[in-house]
Amino acid sequence: MISSDFLPRIRDIMRRDAGITNDAQCIEQLSWMLLLKIYDIAELRWEAKSFDFESLLAPQHLSWGDWAYFKSGKVKSGESLLAFVNNTLLPGLKNLEVPEDTPQGPALIKAAFTDVHNFMTDAEAFREVLAEIDQIDLTKPNEERALVKIYETMLQELQYTAGTGEFYTPRALTDFMAEHVQLQYGDRIADLACGTGGFLNSARRVLSTQVQSEDDWEEWAGEDGETLDYAFVGIENKPLPYLLCFTNLLLNGIDYPELIYGNALAIKNYVNYTKSDCFDVILMTPPLSGVETATVQNRFLPEERSPETNDLFLLLSEKRLAKTGGRAAVIVPDGLLVGGDNKTAIKQKLMDQANLHTIVRLPPSVFAPYTDIATNILFFDRSKPKTKETWFYRVDLPRGYKSFSQSKPFKRAHLKDLDQWWNSRKEIQDKNGLYKAKCYSRKEIEAHGYNLDLCSYPK
Repeated sequence: MISSDFLPRIRDIMRRDAGITNDAQCIEQLSWMLLLKIYDIAELRWEAKSFDFESLLAPQHLSWGDWAYFKSGKVKSGESLLAFVNNTLLPGLKNLEVPEDTPQGPALIKAAFTDVHNFMTDAEAFREVLAEIDQIDLTKPNEERALVKIYETMLQELQYTAGTGEFYTPRALTDFMAEHVQLQYGDRIADLACGTGGFLNSARRVLSTQVQSEDDWEEWAGEDGETLDYAFVGIENKPLPYLLCFTNLLLNGIDYPELIYGNALAIKNYVNYTKSDCFDVILMTPPLSGVETATVQNRFLPEERSPETNDLFLLLSEKRLAKTGGRAAVIVPDGLLVGGDNKTAIKQKLMDQANLHTIVRLPPSVFAPYTDIATNILFFDRSKPKTKETWFYRVDLPRGYKSFSQSKPFKRAHLKDLDQWWNSRKEIQDKNGLYKAKCYSRKEIEAHGYNLDLCSYPK
């Protein structure tokens, strides 16, 4: 039975190993080992759903049961275990032959192991970690639920781990955004910079609450659930978050996600996207401080080019949003709201092509310590040909808080006032007479030079 001290025990074991020198390595090591355990159970689900399913790993003797199932008596020890992992297992996964007709869920295992490393050099410590993972019985729903919670805790810690904060958007935000884009049956949902897959999981949770009966489920998800899973699309260009995302989605029951390994900004030229490239819903947090090469920038129109990753992703999210019924929620930094020149062109383009109906101003510490950049959620859709007016709402820090932190994290409950305001909008002034919520017309925004620093925080 997996217990709440699973993560601390694993860390204690790994810290004895001289090969693990930081928390990021610990997270990657545990993630790829967990993925192989979770993938092993997922293969049972794929086999149950498809009579002609064939394992990619079993023929190569790389399945969990071939090398990590302790009850089989096959688990090696000492240097022979590390030699197998370093010389057979990881190279075998990286160079796996994947037939073209392999379903997109099972096929992703190769991409997930493109740049995976075994940092552990102590065979005894490695075997101890392996034994801890092997004891988890994912065929039992209560153990699966427990591991989901533990894995979410591990992902939350990315926000406070050097070098990994950019991969994680707080669950409070992913849930809130997914809950306010009117998700419905048949939607194709994308995150163009998916990190650990938080938005896709939040979207699935929201959709699952709409299922009231078995008939609803079959209409929506298909007899074997594949229709539902194929609704989720993620693109990620860094190996660690790709690995974390695939693990996260499988663990949460998304068995056939479409996960693309690469930079969404570099797939094709901006003007070449067509209807078939579009999604019903886009939810995302672009890297908030990323910079793109000239080659990537040149895929966009000259007047809208920018070296800043988040600028280009906002353009791309509008371009790849379905022209009929599309809805999006995208997190952007303050710099985009206040910036001029090409940023003005980007904002004007967005408001000319979509209905930018709501901008939620977020406290600067929401993403701390990864960044103290102030951020905002832009909600836009195709309900109108262009933007005629935009509501702004400022989320204030809770009473008694100077900032959010690891000891005082940002929680879903901190958005309850915003939830209440959302469906019965009205202007709100704070005690200083400053607007906390207000609707601005397009003419007012134009007169303001497309500077969207409205309903801002008191200086």
